[in-house]
Amino acid sequence: MTTIELADNEALTAGIIAALRTVHDPEIPVNIYDLGLIYRIEPKDGGLVEIDMTLTAPGCPVAGEMLSWVEKAVSEVGGVEKVAVRLVFDPPWDTSRMTDDVKLELGLL
Repeated sequence: MTTIELADNEALTAGIIAALRTVHDPEIPVNIYDLGLIYRIEPKDGGLVEIDMTLTAPGCPVAGEMLSWVEKAVSEVGGVEKVAVRLVFDPPWDTSRMTDDVKLELGLL
């Protein structure tokens, strides 16, 4: 990757992260990125973005809806043509994946 491509990729990823921070877990009033539910963001050629994410609990009643919220938010980022969201449960999510700000906000620090 050239320096320009790397910078473009970093800018795109920053935009994707900002979009993900607009999606909130309905059970915990925190955005899914800082909650640690996003495991992988990978921009690909042709404007495709692959995202691996998990849920705080496998039985989450809004799992299907949350995937579409992520897809919609990320698809609005400039340069993104298609979003492929994959739900994964390995490794299982736990509170160690949260940012310190979120832990503080939720009284866990």
